[in-house]
Amino acid sequence: MMSLNSSIFLQNKAGISSSSSPFSGRQRGSAPSVPSSLRVVAVNSNRDRNGSVLMESTLKDVKDGAASVIDVDSKSTVAPGGAHDVYGEDAATEEQVVTPWFVSVASGYSLLRDPHHNKGLAFSEKREDVQVKKLMHIIRQYQVPLQKYMAMMDLQERNEKLFYKLLIDNVEEMLPIVYTPTVGEACQKYGSIFSRPQGLYISLKEKGSIHEVLRNWPEKNIQVIVVTDGERILGLGDLGCQGMGIPVGKLALYTALGGVRPSACLPVTIDVGTNNENLLNDEFYIGLRQRRATGQEYAELMHEFMSAVKQTYGEKVLVQFEDFANHNAFDLLAKYSATHLVFNDDIQGTASVVLAGLVAALKVVGGTLADHRFLFLGAGEAGTGIAELIALEMSKQTNMPVEEARKKIWLVDSKGLIVSSRRESLQHFKKPWAHEHEPIKTLLDAVNDIKPTVLIGTSGVGRTFTKEVVEAMASFNEKPIILSLSNPTSQSECTAEEAYTWSQGRAIFASGSPFAPVEYEGKTFVPGQANNAYIFPGFGLGVIMSGAIRVHDDMLLAAAEALAAQVTQENFEKGLIYPPFKNIRQISADIAAKVAAKAYELGLATRLPPPKDLVKYAESCMYSPAYRSYR
Repeated sequence: MMSLNSSIFLQNKAGISSSSSPFSGRQRGSAPSVPSSLRVVAVNSNRDRNGSVLMESTLKDVKDGAASVIDVDSKSTVAPGGAHDVYGEDAATEEQVVTPWFVSVASGYSLLRDPHHNKGLAFSEKREDVQVKKLMHIIRQYQVPLQKYMAMMDLQERNEKLFYKLLIDNVEEMLPIVYTPTVGEACQKYGSIFSRPQGLYISLKEKGSIHEVLRNWPEKNIQVIVVTDGERILGLGDLGCQGMGIPVGKLALYTALGGVRPSACLPVTIDVGTNNENLLNDEFYIGLRQRRATGQEYAELMHEFMSAVKQTYGEKVLVQFEDFANHNAFDLLAKYSATHLVFNDDIQGTASVVLAGLVAALKVVGGTLADHRFLFLGAGEAGTGIAELIALEMSKQTNMPVEEARKKIWLVDSKGLIVSSRRESLQHFKKPWAHEHEPIKTLLDAVNDIKPTVLIGTSGVGRTFTKEVVEAMASFNEKPIILSLSNPTSQSECTAEEAYTWSQGRAIFASGSPFAPVEYEGKTFVPGQANNAYIFPGFGLGVIMSGAIRVHDDMLLAAAEALAAQVTQENFEKGLIYPPFKNIRQISADIAAKVAAKAYELGLATRLPPPKDLVKYAESCMYSPAYRSYR
């Protein structure tokens, strides 16, 4: 971008005028507006040894209408939600010739340093596939996953399109690198590997000026924000400001898997301190060195942030809450779901992807959801969120009241089975699951007493599905459904090998983090991954392209049903209850279409009239990482 001390020349029909600053007369941090009748001419600025500014035009013999002059008019491509596709990123614009520009036409020097437009060695000809092949060769030489992660983040900062091209083309191999489980280690070591900020940090020190901070972000057409306060990062606990790796990773998947344009994505970390003593004493920690703010101070900061988001980006920006501690996660979702377009992936995204796996698994084990009994280990955001969505789907299928459907679902927390005699001491989000039953202290006793057909782990505690627990499940179920969902891999309730071995190869298994295929008695089992990445990218695209103003539970059910419908008989034969990730872009388009259709049905969509073919429209809206030809 130009220095604030530089000058720009604006050419129109009345002649050429100059301004001492492109931002003069505007509040600091706001973007200069360029009237549609004006043309912007590129100018370089260099400083001499005395510090004075030397203005040197890079355009010789500029003529009106020449290729070196940009026409900025109202014919710019309009993307879903009404945001201008400034960079020509949507698939529908892939064949269009674009002019790379900032405030001015970008010079070759600027192009090589701007990740939006840089093509590396491919400026003279389209060599993107060769670049992908070369980089994959380099990345595969690294033996440590964190090194691969750092290489990918460096690529994202250097050449954005190549980063997404590589990730899309090698999604099954690279997904565990850019997201779980490797992103967990990256967050733990974020202070040590930090090179440059990848998102927006908002701390307590910005209280009172968050709107101005948001306006300082260079992109103005934001459609998705992923925000965390770092208090509950995966199953790793309070990582404070170092939790930024989660919003960055999530939004990379919004783009690669769901086709949301990278320029429309904003990762945010709210820094209110940390209670992690190791981080507070770590010289490389990048956040505030204080204990976490709580109570009114915390609530006021979050309210200012949510208000500033709507004021800055409008009502149709999707705010995804990510990895907040249980008490804040539920409170924030409840408080803002009626006034903002908000979504909690830990509660709602996890619930949708797990429900999809269960609906698909029923095709193997038979029966309906109402025919099964569910037992959860873990009663936090994920556990209660999944349980509630199962109850809602069960109610929808059978017309039974939701309260009755809940009685088929049991939860175990750190104090044992959640039962009615514990109601007074329970957190509010656990109370709907306090059923009549005598107290039970251990998971094994709960399994033997309740005899569930489905066992789901969301505890964040590794190796809690012991051999005795799995064997008990297999003793009264021909095909026990065992979902070990905690992340990262070290926190998984059991491994794929343990589940298949202890159940004599009869378990239908899926996990939160990936596991390698398992061979048992001559048969190879491919464990499924109940990864939220199946849901949230397509869900977000559907919300954006319909112009939805609120998230409704029925939209989550629609997403789950759309995902379950993608599982084929060939997948079932391999033991999978989720489709392969290699088809994720098409899966996301189908999910987006179903979510958008439900938004229109519920009267929550604002983009009217609705497209005739929502799947094709979703595909056309998806970001394309293909190199473009420059003028």
